[in-house]
This record gives sequence, structure tokens and C-alpha cells, in this order.
Amino acid sequence: MANNPPFKSRTLRQRLVSGSVVLLSASAVTTVINLAYNVVVARYLGPQGFGQATAVYTLLIILSAVTLSFQIVSTKVVARQSSVEAKAAVYRDLHRSAWGCGLLIALVIFVFRGTITTYLQLPDTLLLALLAIGTAFYVPLGSRRGYVQGTYGFYRLAINLAIEGAVRLGGSYLLIHFGFGVRGVVAANSAAVAVAYLAIAPGSKTRVANPINFPHALRETFQAVVFFSGQALINNCDIVLVKHFFPAGIAGIYAAVAMVGRVIFAFSSAVVNTTFPLVAGTRDEERRDLRVIATSLLLVVASGTALALSLLIAPTWIWTSLFGSGFAIAGAHNISYLLALYAITTVIYSLSVVIITFEMSYKIANASWVQLAFSAVVIAGICRFHSSLHEVIVVQLFAMIVLLALVAVPFLVGALTDPKEAPGSATSRPVRLIRRVSEDEVIAEFLKSDFHSPAFSEYRTSLRHIVENPRLDDPHENATRRALLFIRHLSLWKEIPAGTVWYEAALTEDDMVNVRAFPRAQWRRPAHGNFSMTKIAEGVRIREKTLDDQFLTKINKIGDRFSNGTAGFASLILIGLNEREPLTVLDGNHRLVAAMLASPSGLPKLTFLCGLSPRMMECCWYNTNLGTLFRYGKNILMNIIRKPEAELARLLEDAS
Repeated sequence: MANNPPFKSRTLRQRLVSGSVVLLSASAVTTVINLAYNVVVARYLGPQGFGQATAVYTLLIILSAVTLSFQIVSTKVVARQSSVEAKAAVYRDLHRSAWGCGLLIALVIFVFRGTITTYLQLPDTLLLALLAIGTAFYVPLGSRRGYVQGTYGFYRLAINLAIEGAVRLGGSYLLIHFGFGVRGVVAANSAAVAVAYLAIAPGSKTRVANPINFPHALRETFQAVVFFSGQALINNCDIVLVKHFFPAGIAGIYAAVAMVGRVIFAFSSAVVNTTFPLVAGTRDEERRDLRVIATSLLLVVASGTALALSLLIAPTWIWTSLFGSGFAIAGAHNISYLLALYAITTVIYSLSVVIITFEMSYKIANASWVQLAFSAVVIAGICRFHSSLHEVIVVQLFAMIVLLALVAVPFLVGALTDPKEAPGSATSRPVRLIRRVSEDEVIAEFLKSDFHSPAFSEYRTSLRHIVENPRLDDPHENATRRALLFIRHLSLWKEIPAGTVWYEAALTEDDMVNVRAFPRAQWRRPAHGNFSMTKIAEGVRIREKTLDDQFLTKINKIGDRFSNGTAGFASLILIGLNEREPLTVLDGNHRLVAAMLASPSGLPKLTFLCGLSPRMMECCWYNTNLGTLFRYGKNILMNIIRKPEAELARLLEDAS
């Protein structure tokens, strides 16, 4: 009998494919159900009624920005917890917050139902009242699905999606049959959400303290809101705007065309819903394998392209037979052409979503803001160009091509420039932390190593005593040293995340494989693609004759000090996520390489100060890619008005 490995023991790619197959299969079932739903509503209500029902349902989908925010945050934090009790505690607090948000949004919809009804040219305000009921359940449904997703319950999540679709289809058919029309369809949609919520209740009743850090969870939630706000607007603003700009019949035809986008996006969401929790709960070295993201992208391209090609070759009579004769469009841009064009647009956008959510699973992703900005571009584009349904889709197509380029290029460059650690380096024994140190002590050591720089020449005589013999218990001295350091290193220091905790650490030669240099020009030649200090020291030995003379002279001078037993080395400053993950040298690369070349006498003469923060991936000195470099450039502009020289002058004047 075959011996199948447990889900968690498989490689990340195996788990990704396995989970994606489950959710893709569920998406196929859900797609059939949703297609049947759209056919039923379109045939029995006609283009006008179908457009009205779809416009209301689209509002619910736009509000999914909040629902999916709770889902993705729940997924991420639940997946990262190591115990069942901790997972339940995280879910409990997020679920309570989700109910508060859901009720608040429902109240807003109910209060402003008249204004919304007028803008969308709907027949009565009762439709918005029914939508408000569904919204109250829709937001907490996200937190429940996030818990299931974060515990890798892909089968259960798949069944829940199918249940929601089945209730929507069956309820709509029955209520239309009994004469409730558009009201019945909206009521069925709200009922489907409520049933889905009740059907996926977690079974755990464990009561323990919530282990997550509230400020970090708030940042995760804010990131998710930004991402899903952009996603909801891009996916649905066109339907709302077409409903506003076009007659009801034309808007109904466009709603049928847009349906195909939702089908394709449902398939890509199946891949995303599998990828996100798996990557969030996986070690860095597995996630950095580009074959992982490539697998996700290929799954989206394969499923989306197959559907787009099918739509392109499908004869027009299929759609008029399904939806009714009122959905026929004359001319070259008939309904089959529009369906295929919309499908291609959605496939391109789905690729962007996969890349953004892949980054979101392990860090705060700036690409979410890019997507949100492009939702505004799409809205502005449609408001400006809407002479025909074809023009509306073309506007979105061009916007999605540019969005994909802006998202994919920085990700690819970052992946290719990210230093590759030696296999298994992140799983090696943790660095031994000796004691906590203050940021003031770190700044004092940094300044001590750099005080020879010409930038400090005018202060070298007057301030030498506070640099060479710092009194860390003197607040004025600490402030003076900080202002002095900022004359040269303000932009560098401000990239270190707030709340970074500093330690003195004991590092041995065995630890050097897990310590890397910042990948700048002078280290690229000895690194030869691997910026581990072990490899760099080896590269200096092997490639000595091909390296820059000034570079070698500096290292040799430091090496002579090790050989002569000269004391007085300032501490090396390193940064990282935690004591188990790779560390990057912020200050002291040359000293460290010289010490390793002078081994075994060199390293024991060095002191190491390590700054650790779970947000260190946002720092360009630790994680170098176009996204963090863009953030660095933005921060330079923000800090340009700050004058460290003036601040230092004020401190010196106060001391006199």
C-alpha cells in the first residue's frame, strides 16, 4: 500500500499544489453553481433586473475588502501559532472585532440606503436594507474562514464556499418563482452569507490569552485593508460605474460579461488561499525558492488562459441561449469578444494579486499601496472613457498590464538580489544572546568606529572625550552622540524599525555562515553571489589578486592590528529578525572579514551588538529590493528638512 506523507511533512511546493487542487476543484464546483445562478437570474429577470441585482451584489463584494481583511489577517496569525490553544485565542479576539465592524458597516448602509439607491438607479430602498443584513454576517464570516484557512482546513473551506453558492442559487430560484423578483435575489444573497457563517463555526472552546502583539496585528490589519480595498475596487468598480453611466439594459449585459471575471478570479483566489497560509507558516529558505511563486503563477495562468480561450472560440448563440435574447450584441465587439477580452484582463490582474499576497504572507507589502493607487486609476479611466462597453474593458486592460509590471519587476529584482544563505543556515543553532543593551550604547559604539570620517572633522577635538569615553548614564551625552552620528548616518539609522531590541551576542566562527554583508558593490566580487561572511572571507583568500587594492589595504591594516594584539576595536553592529534567522552586518564588515582571515585569534577580540525586530524585512539594509529601496528614498526626502548639525549646535550650547 502506498505510504502518503502527512500534509505538513511534504515540501512547500507539494503542499501548495495539493491544497490548490482541493480549492481549485471547489472553485470549479462553485463556478458551475454561480454560472447557474447568473443564468437563472438573467433569464427570469432580463437585462434590467439582472443589472439591478448584480449592482446590489457588487456592493457586497466591494465591502468584502473588510471581510477579506479579517480573513487574511486571521489566516496569517493563526498559521504562525504553534499550538491549538494559541490559534483559538487569536481567532476569538479577531472574530469579536469582526462582528463589531460588520454591525457598524450594516448600520451605515441602512442609514444611507436612500442616497445609494438614487446613485445606482435602483427601484427601491428595501434592496439596501436586505444588503445591510447580509453585511452584518459577511464580515465575521471572513474571520471564521481565516481560522479554517490558517489551520490548513482546505477541504472544509471548499465545502463552505460551495454551501454559500448553493444557498444563493436555490434561494434565488425559489424567491423569483414565488414572485419576489430582484428583492428575492438580494434576500437570497444575504441568506447565503448567514448560512455560510453558521456552517463554518470553529469547534475549539479553549480559553487562553491572545499571544499576538497588538501593534503588529494592527499593522497587519491595516495592510490587509489597503490590499483588499484596492482589490475590491478593481474587481467591482466597473460594474457600479457602468450601472451609473449606461442604461439598465446595457448595464445588465455588462454584468453578464463581468461574471466571467469573477469566475477567473475565483480560480486565482483558490491558489492564493492555499499559498498564503503555507508561506506564512514556512521557513524563509523554502519560501525563497522561486519555484514556489512560479508554481502559483503557472496555476493561475493555466486555469485562466484555458477559460479565456474557451470563451474566445465559443459561438455567440451559447450566451443568448443561456441568458436570453436580450443579451445579444451586434457588431465585431459581440458578447463572446467582450467575454474573452475581460477574461484576459482578469488573468493579468490575478497574476498581480498572487505576487502581492505572496509578499504579504511574510512581510508588510508596499505593493498593496500600488494596487490601491491603480484602483483610483481604473475609476478615473472609466469615468473619462466610457463611450462603449469595449472601451470600458480596454481601459482596465491597459491599467492591469501596467500594474503587473510595477508589481512583478520589483519582486523579481528583489528575489534575484536577495542574498542566498547556505542550505540549512536558518535552521542552525541560534546565536547566543548575552545581555540586553540600550540603543544609546549601540550608537556610542557605532560612532566610536566611524569617528575618523571627514564628516566629523570639525568635532573631532571638542567631542573626542564623549566618543572615546562615553558615559551612558548621562542623557545629555547620549543626545549629543545621537545628533553627532546623525550628521552622517541619519538616513541609515532611521531605516531600522522602531522597537528594535538590542543585545550583546556571542558569535563564533561556526555562526559566520549565518551572518551576511549588505550586498553593495565592494562585496560583490569576493561574495560571488553568496554574501555569507564565511563565503566572503573565502572569496578574499581565493580572489585576492583580482580585488581592489584599496579594499585589500583596509582589510590588511585591520588584520595587522589583530596580529599585533592591538586593542580598541569598536563593537560590530548586526541586525536581524531574531536570533535564529540570518544576521546582516550594519557596521563592521571589514573588521569582521579581517578577524576571520586572522582566525583563530581574530574573532574572540570582537564584540557583537545585534538589533532584532520582526519588522526587519522592511529595512533596506537587511532586505534589499526595489520596494525597500523606494521606502528608503521616500524617507530620505522626509528627513531632508531635519538638520542634525543645528540640533547638535543647540545641545552644545545648552551644555556650555
